[in-house]
Amino acid sequence: MNNNLHPHQKEELAELAVIAMRERGLAPAFGPAVRQQLERIDGPAEDDGPDIIDLTGLPWCSIDNDDSRDLDQLTVSQTLPDGSVKILVAIADVDALVAKDTPIDRHAQINTTSVYTSARIFPMLPEKLSTDLTSLNPHQLRIATVTEMVFAPDGALRRSHIQRARVRNRAQLAYDAVSAWLEGQGPLPEAADIVPGMDQQLRTQDAVAQQLRANRREQGSLEFQTLQPRAEFEGQRVVAIRQQEQNRARQLIEEFMVATNGVTARFLAGKRRAAIRRVVRSPERWVRIAEVAAERGWRLPPDPDSRALEQFLAAERRRDPLRFPDLSLVIVKLMGRGEYVVERPGGPVIGHFGLAVRDYSHSTAPNRRYPDLITGRLLKAALAGEKAPYSDTELEFLANRCTSQEDAANKVERRLRKSEAAMLLEGHIGEVFDGVVTGQSKGNTWVRVFDPPADGKLLPSRELSVGDKVRARLVFTHVEHGFIDFEQVD
Repeated sequence: MNNNLHPHQKEELAELAVIAMRERGLAPAFGPAVRQQLERIDGPAEDDGPDIIDLTGLPWCSIDNDDSRDLDQLTVSQTLPDGSVKILVAIADVDALVAKDTPIDRHAQINTTSVYTSARIFPMLPEKLSTDLTSLNPHQLRIATVTEMVFAPDGALRRSHIQRARVRNRAQLAYDAVSAWLEGQGPLPEAADIVPGMDQQLRTQDAVAQQLRANRREQGSLEFQTLQPRAEFEGQRVVAIRQQEQNRARQLIEEFMVATNGVTARFLAGKRRAAIRRVVRSPERWVRIAEVAAERGWRLPPDPDSRALEQFLAAERRRDPLRFPDLSLVIVKLMGRGEYVVERPGGPVIGHFGLAVRDYSHSTAPNRRYPDLITGRLLKAALAGEKAPYSDTELEFLANRCTSQEDAANKVERRLRKSEAAMLLEGHIGEVFDGVVTGQSKGNTWVRVFDPPADGKLLPSRELSVGDKVRARLVFTHVEHGFIDFEQVD
């Protein structure tokens, strides 16, 4: 098929996503048992237990992507007389409507995560829940698990506390608009402007987050810049692919989520409870990482050292920002993937090498990730002094499943990004693009062009090395397979 005679449509990308999910053991649709359970849920969770306090009067806000409708967390700050700052993070209580071993829970256990493609999102939970009844939507009363953290002016965590509470989101905000305002490049978003004091709220939260970020980097937290392109559509056509930029508002939420996940992990450990942790082990391929650094004139120590690696990455980001995303990707691959493991009381602590933290559970996105829903249940049982809802054996099974299914979901998302790029480029055969060589394997050379951001194969060409800049003419696309072929232009 000459696909240039047949412009592909957004709905075809959605169909490709369904096929890719099925090929990898993911379920793209909800079954009848899920729909039957859903029909019996007619409103948000209501719980008037004595352990639930009323925090609806606080100026909570959510910050997420522009198009996010599954809101998992809210934040609020309070400056204390001694100069320290209390940060509260509210996490949606999804378990209040999705009980363990119900049909909706069993479906969530199949995929273990929402799958995000530009043409279609495949939510882990039905949208009636994830974008409505279990989402922390604006101006709606919701039950949440609230982590309270008090930070000293230097960012040190002085004390923390976890409790259940009623909350109300006063302002739904988006990363890019908040970040532009924080950096003096845009107005305060309207949803924040109408809430008295929200501007100072955001300034305070940003200041604390930047201090936490500086502290983690000092301890060796690795700052990568991997490419996260998103296709944009007009009707059925892909019209652009944009990079998702890291910015101040994303960093704000990221820092508070890392801190919350640490408090959660330590709380469960303190209660002598087994829990699922997210870990990136100390990289086994450190020797190869050191070789990559040496190729760039940088010497790393013989044993894994996250602080030394971060210094190298920071220096390379400054020296060659154009190629830094590709270096990031190489290092990420050499470090190995994250995985879920069960940590038992008194057992070894593995930690998260990339984040420079020892205690890290996933607890902050229960509408989107199954490990977070599990952790929410473990937390509620521990807070109530009740028996854990999972045995160690169950947790082992679920940790392994979450690792494998998240890996499958990531592969589906990557696969669709290639098809999206091929769909955008299929009308540009013969055009010449600027790019950089990103890889060589099994006789093939791979190139990334800059505008639009897309990866493809460079057909037989003169001797090139990774990092070389090239001019490349587009010669072939295949949307179904995600193929993009270029040839070198001298």
